[in-house]
Amino acid sequence: MSRINGFIGRRHFLRLAGASGLAVAAGGGSLIAAKENVIADAESINLNPVNPQQALQLLLDGNQRFVNKKPIYPHQSQQWLQSIAKAQYPFAAILGCADSRVPAEIIFDQGLGDLFVVRVAGNVASDMAIASLEYATSVLDTRLIVVLGHEKCGAVAASVKNEALPGKMNHFVEKIKPALAKLDQTNNNFYHAAIIANIQYQAEKLQQNSKILKQLINKSQIKIVKAIYDIDTGKVATIS
Repeated sequence: MSRINGFIGRRHFLRLAGASGLAVAAGGGSLIAAKENVIADAESINLNPVNPQQALQLLLDGNQRFVNKKPIYPHQSQQWLQSIAKAQYPFAAILGCADSRVPAEIIFDQGLGDLFVVRVAGNVASDMAIASLEYATSVLDTRLIVVLGHEKCGAVAASVKNEALPGKMNHFVEKIKPALAKLDQTNNNFYHAAIIANIQYQAEKLQQNSKILKQLINKSQIKIVKAIYDIDTGKVATIS
């Protein structure tokens, strides 16, 4: 089975089947590592991947249905649930905010297996988020990544205020601050500008911090699109 970008079998649905584990030697108490067995669940090759333009249109059409209060709730039947049990082929990946008001499958009117969604406060392109998106594109053959920010984002607001937060919450604040560095502080609509700047910044970080994503973009195999969600209207708009 071929390897692409270090992954086993692009377009294959894989699973790791229980390693033999670590055995404890009875005499000396030392750990002996046993060889791991990597087993392909099934060679479920995606013969018809959705190209980025088609994927984006599916998302925008679904969002329009959501805004118009005419959702069709696709791919949510028991039959569909069973059909995707052994493999997934999400047509788009979403890097979105963890905000409870921005559930991607609902606002884009999509169903089970349609979207590969990574959500973290402030739609921050963290290492774990990037790793997840590398998996979606390199293994699952997803061709579109949407970096989705939203109005009234608390993570961006905390970064704008530049106040220390308790626990580990400062982590996402620090990941957003660089996006605000070049903004005009006198802008009457500074908060909105900060949200846009953060979306653009996190999209750039995906390419800068991932050789895999950058290679796929250079080969025109995937596309990264930036978008913003209006919590008041439910509308998603792409941004440049």
